[in-house]
Amino acid sequence: MNSFLSDGIRLSYIDEGEGDPFLLIHGFASNLHVNWIGTGWVKYLLNAGRRVIAFDNRGHGDSEKFHDPKYYPSNLMSIDAVHLLDHLGIQRADVMGYSMGARISAFMSLQAPDRVKSVIFGGLGGGMLHGVGDPQPIVDALLADNLESVKTKTGRMFRAFAEQTGGDLVALASCMASTRQTISISEISKLTMPALVAVGTRDAIAGSAKELADHIPNGQVLDIPDKDHMTAVGDKTYKQGVSSFLENHE
Repeated sequence: MNSFLSDGIRLSYIDEGEGDPFLLIHGFASNLHVNWIGTGWVKYLLNAGRRVIAFDNRGHGDSEKFHDPKYYPSNLMSIDAVHLLDHLGIQRADVMGYSMGARISAFMSLQAPDRVKSVIFGGLGGGMLHGVGDPQPIVDALLADNLESVKTKTGRMFRAFAEQTGGDLVALASCMASTRQTISISEISKLTMPALVAVGTRDAIAGSAKELADHIPNGQVLDIPDKDHMTAVGDKTYKQGVSSFLENHE
């Protein structure tokens, strides 16, 4: 993979295809391969004639990792995305983030609205406004001696996923402790670019897609039928809905 420096932090990325640029931002404990290549998104967008850019967030994948929570506030992680566009000489892109990536996409859209042509928030709805629960059980699970000693359901889910993706558990715990900032309704209502909120109908983590979209002037909802937080990301309905959204805003 390629790499670049964002404020001195080395981040890995891919840049494939031609056409209008589409930037993908993955979720917590994932990486660009798991979130976007393994789910078929990169191939799908390339086949649609798009230029596809994706990167491993700091603390994830092949990017540089830190064991201090000060490196992981969402407003810092969103600037990494802006710096990647700078590095590639891209002025504006359609942007899609999933889960934590959706939160990062929101901060990016607020901090650098001129760089975001449209934005898609996958796997995060009303939780962006009022939170998605206490992060401490997840932090504790990531720092536990082993998966078997984790007692909470949510903690076990995230620990198992982090092990599956080969994550640095201490770096991920630091990220989880620092990255779950909420965004106020007054702030989210400032977004003027077209926005799509795509959430599985069985997602118990994301919160209501409609609740978030209702506060965005050009917000739309995409329900992903019968999918939960983990299974929605590669769903066919999700892909088709994003395509339709983009076609309507060319």
